[in-house]
Amino acid sequence: MHAHHGLTPRLKPLSARRSATLSVLDIGTSKVVCLIAELQPAEALSSLRGRTHLARIIGIGHQRSHGLKGGAIVDLEAAEGAIRQAVHAAERMARVEVQSVIVNISGGRIGSQHFDARVPVRTGSVTAADVERALETASAHGVGPGRAVLHALPTGYSLDGQGAVIDPSGMIGDALGVDLHVVTSEAAAARNLMLAVEHCHLGVEAVIATPYAAGLSALVDDEAEMGVCVVDMGGGTTSVGVFSGGHLVHVDAVAVGGHHVTMDIARGLSTRVAAAERLKTLYGSAISTASDERDMIAVHGVGEDEADAPTHVPRSQLVRIIRPRVEEVIELVRDRLRSAGFAAQAGRRVVLTGGASQLVGLPEVTRRIMQGQVRIGRPLGIRGLPEAAKGPAFSAAVGLLVYPQVAHAEHFEPRGQGAFAATGTDGYLSRVGRWLRESF
Repeated sequence: MHAHHGLTPRLKPLSARRSATLSVLDIGTSKVVCLIAELQPAEALSSLRGRTHLARIIGIGHQRSHGLKGGAIVDLEAAEGAIRQAVHAAERMARVEVQSVIVNISGGRIGSQHFDARVPVRTGSVTAADVERALETASAHGVGPGRAVLHALPTGYSLDGQGAVIDPSGMIGDALGVDLHVVTSEAAAARNLMLAVEHCHLGVEAVIATPYAAGLSALVDDEAEMGVCVVDMGGGTTSVGVFSGGHLVHVDAVAVGGHHVTMDIARGLSTRVAAAERLKTLYGSAISTASDERDMIAVHGVGEDEADAPTHVPRSQLVRIIRPRVEEVIELVRDRLRSAGFAAQAGRRVVLTGGASQLVGLPEVTRRIMQGQVRIGRPLGIRGLPEAAKGPAFSAAVGLLVYPQVAHAEHFEPRGQGAFAATGTDGYLSRVGRWLRESF
């Protein structure tokens, strides 16, 4: 059995004419977010062409995450507890019961592989069957042991060697070529993520790579078309998605994030982790300003309680701790994009999302290191988000609501009956059955 019978389920595409209620779960290293939304068919939005529906949030629950490290689950029971609380809060607000969710994955060393295939056109002009055959052939490549396929996205077609064909259907030619971008993660990480959700008596509809979700929610079409790099900076991971020609063409992730900055502060100023987090949020910056030497901040030692007199240190000391770590992460992203050959496709545009992207001075540091235009990406085209959830920290969560609107672009192996019946008990149970058979 080859690798493409991935262990993560495949989502049924949304009907463009139907309304639907969707539930999604963003399970991160620092927070778990559950969103419940009503999706109504929409007139096409000019800047967000891919979207067929308008989403209105009817329930939201967020909770501090437990049991994750670097985006991967390290304590199943702790993770379940956080997921349950976030889901219950969203259910109470929306007054609906969540049956199944779309989740994202940031850990498990997500990465990309590209495959291509050429097949003869059987009848002189390209039919759906020809396209299907080309995709089948491209996806027959193995993706390596211990890896699970998250996405299989056709990024372009060619006819008789003429590339950049967007839709070959009905065109005349002898040989049809396809390029397929396959996104994978470590199978164990994906399996444990699904397990945590399933232990909460919820079905998993699909597992989405975080940078794909962040891009779906924070990018406007022109950016995805011209080339852009989405950098989603979370608590435990920084993940990267490159979009070009309107397609996701590359993903990568490094297991460093905002939490590492906090730990550096806690060590550097010998204070508690919670206090370091507060100092980072209130006074932290990745760039120095003229007043840094004069501005003093109060620091409580690890063993002291709030009643003890704090030590005062200049704000410049905080910047000196934060800056090297932030530079390290951005340089790592830059170097990995270069070595993978996707720096050029990103077209010198960078969009920063994720909770850790809110650090003061981060866009300036990114601009200097990555030498491009940089902006902070917030979730676009969504209604009913509370003020607190309109920032970049919620981009990935909202992107999970956009995903079903573009899921039809993916190539899924036909897997016999029942594979696509992801909703409803029959599909879910048969899927767990299949998953158990495949795993043990």
